[in-house]
Formats: sequence, structure tokens, C-alpha cells
Amino acid sequence: YLDLGRTTAILPAEEQVPHEHYRIGERIKGLLLMTDKNSRSPSIYLSRSHPRFVVKLFEIEVPEIAQGIVEIKGIAREAGSRSKIAVLSKDENIDPVGSLVGQKGVRVGTVIAELGGEKIDIISWSEDQAKFISNTLSPAKVLDIELDEEAHGAHVLVDESQLSLAIGRSGQNVRLAAKLSGWKIDIRSRDQIAQETNDEQSE
Repeated sequence: YLDLGRTTAILPAEEQVPHEHYRIGERIKGLLLMTDKNSRSPSIYLSRSHPRFVVKLFEIEVPEIAQGIVEIKGIAREAGSRSKIAVLSKDENIDPVGSLVGQKGVRVGTVIAELGGEKIDIISWSEDQAKFISNTLSPAKVLDIELDEEAHGAHVLVDESQLSLAIGRSGQNVRLAAKLSGWKIDIRSRDQIAQETNDEQSE
């Protein structure tokens, strides 16, 4: 339960971030998720695990978002672990990624601190789907992308040295990239493709 002053809010267990611990008297932020007016007294439900909570934290820290210059086009989040955010600038003179990062990382650092150290990847949004998918796989570098429009899938080629980075620990990087882009992503390295080609030829 959170004391809001004139009323009390509820932070349900399913809206809490795994491994976060809340102490009596501690001040925390939360996203207004919903209100229930059907109960005897109005109930206010908050969330700290919802993706929009991260968006709102950036809206507080980044004036360019409030001014409508920078827009958050999408977010994929695994609360308490990692988030990927796609941003777009409506002013060619303003770098959207730099706006969220801030000078010396101050802005993104403030958001990360509020989220208890959750990693945040900020990437540029693009109408070019191949380029956007490549961006979502950051920090891995992509060599080539082939889109299958019918299956809404993307076949991604990376160097062998970038394969584990592109996939991420337990598949997290590619999983979040797929959520953010909306495409099924299949990642292969040059060595894997060469091996598959050799296997086919030997058959």
C-alpha cells in the first residue's frame, strides 16, 4: 500500500518489479494503471513493471519529449532486467538518442537509478524496416538483413564474433528486438551458413 496523501494506492504483486524490495517510509514512483470506482471507496492501482512506466520516467527527465520534439515510438521491456526504447526526432538538428541519454548520461542514469539498475538500450526508430530491425539488435552489429514479408520474418546475418551479443543472455536481446520491431527474427552467423551449405552439398 502506498500513501498518496489524501488517499491510498495499491501496488499489486504482479505489477511489482522482481527482486525489488519496498521499505516502510520509502518514497517511490509508480504508473497510474487503473482506478476502480465500483468498490466502497475508489481504489487506485499502480505499476512499476509496466513498459509505460519507463516511458513516463523519460518524459519527466527529457524536456524534448514534453515539447513534442522527440517521440518515443515503441518500447519492449522485461521489468527489472532490460528495456529497449525506439525514439524519433522531429527536428533534424536534435539527436533523439542523445536527448534521452543526456550530457554524460545524466538523464538515462536517473531513470536507471529509479529502476534499480535495469539496463536500457535507446535506439533510433526508422521507417526502413530492415534498418530498424538492425537498430533493435544493438549493441550487436548486423552485416545483412533479408525480410520475408509474407511470414513477417527477418533473416539476420552477423559476424561470428557478434552472434552471442545479438542473441543475448538466454536470448533476451533478440527477444526484446522482436517485441520492439514486431518481426520474427532469425539470426545466423557466416560460419553457421557456411556449415549449413557444406552439409547440404555433402548430402
